[in-house]
Amino acid sequence: MALRIGILVHESAMPSTVTAPLDTLRTANKLAHVLNPGAPPPLSARLVAARAGTVRLAQGVSFEAELARPDELDVLLVSAIDYNNVGDLCRRLDNLVAERVLLRRCAEAGLRIATTCNAMLLLAEAGLLDGRRATTSWWLANLVRERYPAVELAVEEMLIDDGDIITAGASTAAYELVLQMVEWAGGKGLAHNVSRLMLVDRERQSQAPYISMALAQRPRQGLSERAEKWLQKRLHETISVRDLADHCRVSERTLLRRFHEDFGATPLEYVQKLRVERAKALLETTHLSFEEIVGRCGYQDVSSFRRLFKQVVSMTPNDYRGRYRLRGR
Repeated sequence: MALRIGILVHESAMPSTVTAPLDTLRTANKLAHVLNPGAPPPLSARLVAARAGTVRLAQGVSFEAELARPDELDVLLVSAIDYNNVGDLCRRLDNLVAERVLLRRCAEAGLRIATTCNAMLLLAEAGLLDGRRATTSWWLANLVRERYPAVELAVEEMLIDDGDIITAGASTAAYELVLQMVEWAGGKGLAHNVSRLMLVDRERQSQAPYISMALAQRPRQGLSERAEKWLQKRLHETISVRDLADHCRVSERTLLRRFHEDFGATPLEYVQKLRVERAKALLETTHLSFEEIVGRCGYQDVSSFRRLFKQVVSMTPNDYRGRYRLRGR
């Protein structure tokens, strides 16, 4: 029997997170037929919604969707939200009331629910991720920590399969998520061949190499913003929690609490991430040796910084430079 997948469409959906999974699943069925002409298709995909009918998106795209019925599906894939800014994203989340009710019904029915990109926030809004590990678009990490503190966020991970809930990271991680469904239905061989046809690199296991703190959504509360500006100017120096607390005019205990709330890290852990971020930028844009870069990032021990870099980025500095150095440099 085919794996029955419903792609949840809503008025704020990002069109590509509807059409790309459909294309991938159809490609999988076509390839399965080529490889085994007599066998039934391993996958069945349909567009579903909280209400049956035409779903019109802001971009002028429309989809015809049937009413989502949990007993007629094995997997519900939730499309991501198209938004202009964080405030707009939060308003759209607030407005998707019928979709939150549907998601809770699906969870109660034991349906497997999958999200890609920021659709994870809709599950969190429905209360389905409290106490559970999840990932999402890396640039929304701070928003998730602030808005959904009960979620165990692991934003560096590309995909987290937590049994009945599967979350995937930003944009192209959707392909890995859909290929995981192809593997459930048709086996590793079919998933591997589909990934080859579509030029999808299934070796990627982490979002970490792609994370840019300069592009991430950040808290804009006075203390956090003031602390980060102070740190950015002193990454080449020895930094203590006491000095940072004094600059922010708070106790060390208050500073630790606020950093945990806003950044999900201690001040010193955050400094390490900032230093790795500086190293990434220098590896991308300069011909400086790694030893010179380490000095500009406030470290003296090259070996320990190399270990830190690999721990944070999931790649060695040499591999990172080879893959992400700007062309022409």
